[in-house]
Amino acid sequence: MRYRNAVIAAAFLATPVAAIAQPINGLYVGAGAGLHAPINPNVTPYGPGFGTGSLELNQDYGFNSNLALGYAIGNGFRFEVEGDFMRSGVNQLRGTPFPTASNGTVRTWGVMANAMFDLDVGSPWVYPYLGVGAGYQWTRLNSLTSVRPGGGFALAASGETGEPAGQAIIGASFPIPNMPGLSVTADYRFMDILGGAKYDGVVVNDAVASPAVLKLHNQFNNDVVVGIRYAFNTPAPPSAAPVPVAAPAPAPARSYLVFFDWDRADLTDRAKAIVKEAADNSTRVQVTRIEVNGYTDTSGKPHYNQGLSVRRAKAVAAELVKNGVPQNVIDIQGFGETHLLVATGPGVREPQNRRVEIIIR
Repeated sequence: MRYRNAVIAAAFLATPVAAIAQPINGLYVGAGAGLHAPINPNVTPYGPGFGTGSLELNQDYGFNSNLALGYAIGNGFRFEVEGDFMRSGVNQLRGTPFPTASNGTVRTWGVMANAMFDLDVGSPWVYPYLGVGAGYQWTRLNSLTSVRPGGGFALAASGETGEPAGQAIIGASFPIPNMPGLSVTADYRFMDILGGAKYDGVVVNDAVASPAVLKLHNQFNNDVVVGIRYAFNTPAPPSAAPVPVAAPAPAPARSYLVFFDWDRADLTDRAKAIVKEAADNSTRVQVTRIEVNGYTDTSGKPHYNQGLSVRRAKAVAAELVKNGVPQNVIDIQGFGETHLLVATGPGVREPQNRRVEIIIR
């Protein structure tokens, strides 16, 4: 009894007061199976030939299975109804005044209502949980026989009883990658069937048959369970962001403007840099010809401006050739003060009209 109370109390004390995030929310189902390791119960026999004192029903390891339907409320807590089944074999009835050979099975099944709490430990791959449960369990002692080698004593007992039960649970769930809502679970369960059990039987002692009763006092069970759980409304993980596609490099420009000081045809450092850029880019595109067109503003006489526009065009063309452009692809023209970039009246010194335009065809 002290062991049972300590386990249940530890489970409650370990449950945090503050709610912690959980991996599931809403309706879920689960199933599991594993190792059933009952603690051998003490037995008080009633009938001739047993001697005095209590006996011990020595049980083998067996197996367990369970199904659960539950609901997670979104703050770490979830509640479930579980149906379970456990089976183990009888190895020996210990404590009789003489050796006995025993066999038979002990089967237990029932319904438990469990309260569970999931812990977020900062890993998306494991979620520990704690739980306690209460319910009702039926136990069937099936075809227990215990005989004294050489004769003189034999016991046969069977029966079924039902009693309230409690359990404590500690375990962890492991979400399966790329399968939203599906997790593997593994846990340890300690169950106490609270009321014990009583089984009727017949004992044959020295050839005299008499009724017998076996009363089991403590029915503790240890179970290790591995299972699978599916939560119905688990959202799919966000899809990976698409890999950004590098924008194609912009095509080299096919038109360039070179500006001049007033009444000048020589190239500034900035003008030379623009001409070099045009020359370099002309090697990256298909070129049939390069037009070099000179212009002036409206200050000065038209005849003078015409000549100035040609000199400017020739200066740019010479710089193109200097930067590797073949002379035979260059066409030179001067337009004087026509085709103004910025419309002005006559006699206006407008910097943007004093220009040469390089056009790559």
